[in-house]
Amino acid sequence: MRITLAHGASGNAAAMRAHIDGLRARGVDAAAIDLPVRKAETAIDAYRLAAGLSVTGAPPGVVGGHSYGGRVASLLAATAEPAIRGLVLLSYPLHRPGDPAWDARTSHWPDIRVPVLLLSGESDPFARIDLLQLAVDERLRDAELVTYSRLGHTLKPVLEDVLDRVAAFVSAR
Repeated sequence: MRITLAHGASGNAAAMRAHIDGLRARGVDAAAIDLPVRKAETAIDAYRLAAGLSVTGAPPGVVGGHSYGGRVASLLAATAEPAIRGLVLLSYPLHRPGDPAWDARTSHWPDIRVPVLLLSGESDPFARIDLLQLAVDERLRDAELVTYSRLGHTLKPVLEDVLDRVAAFVSAR
């Protein structure tokens, strides 16, 4: 099973290099893709194309990404793309910093019908953990939320644990 990961709004595919190398070292077929940085809803087709999902008979796989890349992947997963078998959200941008309104960024979550793994820092200014847990409980059918204390919008300090969890998730699909 392959996992395709997309970068955050201030990055590119190269920013996901440590993730891809770490997953490959764990025996996971992994690739990073570049996305145009614009309104997430308008980047869904770009994700689909870059991940090779637009090809008829594309092999099944897991999609995901960090922050913006995860948001685009979640919007794609909500389209019920048949080749998607799972969704990995790294530091999902639930809301803007200082603005705890989260409905707009999760209104598509009830349409996601694949298992979801969310990993987030407990001090992430883009996702208050109590609100993220509420959104997961209310809007996702099959999800696991893993949080890390004292981390913000990055998971680099716990990357080895993150990659172990992502590898296990992908292998289970």
